[in-house]
Amino acid sequence: MRARVGDLLVVEAPRAETRRRTAVVVEVGGDGAPPYRVRWTDDGHEALVYPGTDAHVESRRGHEAVT
Repeated sequence: MRARVGDLLVVEAPRAETRRRTAVVVEVGGDGAPPYRVRWTDDGHEALVYPGTDAHVESRRGHEAVT
């Protein structure tokens, strides 16, 4: 998984009673690999994230998925 600042990190809902979460990537490692510092769009909280298999990155430049 690779990301650039400004991309979206989307974490799918693991259970029916939870919801999908989306965050804006605000900082990446040297080669775009995790961990990422993100700002969650639902509450503005910033966190350091090591995305799991339930997550993917969406490019904001062309709206294409990045893996």
